Amino acid sequence: MNFLVIDDDRIFREATAMLIEDEGHHVESSASAESALAQLREDEFDAVLLDLNLGRDNGLTLLPAILKLRPELPVVMFSAEGTIKIVVRALQLGAADFLEKPFTREQFHAVVARLQRLSQMGRKIERLEEEVKESMAQNPEPLFDFRTPAMTEVMAVLHRAAATSASVLILGESGTGKSVAARALHEQSLVAGKPFITVSCPSLSRELLESQLFGHVRGAFTGAMKDHWGKVKAASGGTLFLDEIGDLPLEIQAKLLRLLQEREYERVGETATHRAEVRVVAATNRSLRQRVAEGAFREDLFYRLNVIAVTMPPLRERPEDLGRFADHYLRHFAQQCGRKLAGFTDEAALCLRRYAWPGNLRELRNVIERTVIMAAGDRIAAADLPAELRGPSAASGAIPAAAHPGTAGATGGPVAEAGALITIDELEETHIRRVLARTRSLVEAADVLGIDQATLYRKRKKLGLD
Repeated sequence: MNFLVIDDDRIFREATAMLIEDEGHHVESSASAESALAQLREDEFDAVLLDLNLGRDNGLTLLPAILKLRPELPVVMFSAEGTIKIVVRALQLGAADFLEKPFTREQFHAVVARLQRLSQMGRKIERLEEEVKESMAQNPEPLFDFRTPAMTEVMAVLHRAAATSASVLILGESGTGKSVAARALHEQSLVAGKPFITVSCPSLSRELLESQLFGHVRGAFTGAMKDHWGKVKAASGGTLFLDEIGDLPLEIQAKLLRLLQEREYERVGETATHRAEVRVVAATNRSLRQRVAEGAFREDLFYRLNVIAVTMPPLRERPEDLGRFADHYLRHFAQQCGRKLAGFTDEAALCLRRYAWPGNLRELRNVIERTVIMAAGDRIAAADLPAELRGPSAASGAIPAAAHPGTAGATGGPVAEAGALITIDELEETHIRRVLARTRSLVEAADVLGIDQATLYRKRKKLGLD
């Protein structure tokens, strides 16, 4: 933990700092209320130890000012005058605990244990708030009930790995659900109640990525106006997920290797070494073996990460899961948009199955969201899907082919294409049904078909569409 000790007694202040550092924590100190508030504005702390008497200042007066500046920061008061009245007053003003001077190492341990429980509760609250935000954003819940054998095996390996602290490497194309699998691994692990922190390796420059990962001290580089604890510290006790690690700069790879092997790191611009108890999970859509051969990835880091490795199959190799994901996304976005959609027509489902899905689940999600918004009928028809899913003929404006000409389609009529071995009446019926499904009024449909509204009305009645 990172402590700030506020005490005007230099000898006691230094002794307290020494005790804190001996216990493996980081500490800074201040002798006055003014300097303490200045440090709190500049730096991040996990807890404050505040003396009751600060020369001309009073700790009980400073306490509200600290909590106004940092409402969530736990403040432990300490004093040689530990009367019941003073203790009660300190707690009423918002102190997290009270220590009587001089305090023993055991008393300090007990206070730190309580502070760490408070910190864990705070992180849980933050995670719950994030989950609420995600819920408000109405993202689809992930599916884990897979039917594809290869995917079932992947989840079985992750389930077995979850009970260990071993590093896990998740491979697969972009959009296959690597980050979802990483979070599922964390939720099944022994540290499920601890933080799950994500770092996107290609998103920042080398300097900013290094700072984001390991933190920095004030003055380490231009713009470093205060000390900063990075994602490694934030993930302490939990899981650090390194997304797209194949793009991690070589200069940072050595530091990551040390973190994995020795559980140690330094912040940028600092010589002090810090311990890190984190479980590292990494993911990439690149071939790390190829990156090693190219000299872009350290071989020793690759082997250290590759303790347990799984490969997420692309969506085109998961036909058993494709339909279930499409239905899942359809239900979610239909509810979100207030639409009542009964599902996909046979022809639309065929289009989904025969498309290669280069963007995998991410692309499927986006396609279904767009289609739900744009669909004209009560079921998703092939005509509602993007042109690339309907094939070259659909992209050029023709009616897409079905698996078997003459089979039932979106609205109960025959599915047909120009040139198929069917009658003109069947072809006309299919065309009229599709135009009616994609337009919002009879006037618009009649304009598209090139007939007057009376003729369209008669044809609709003949087809039983009234």
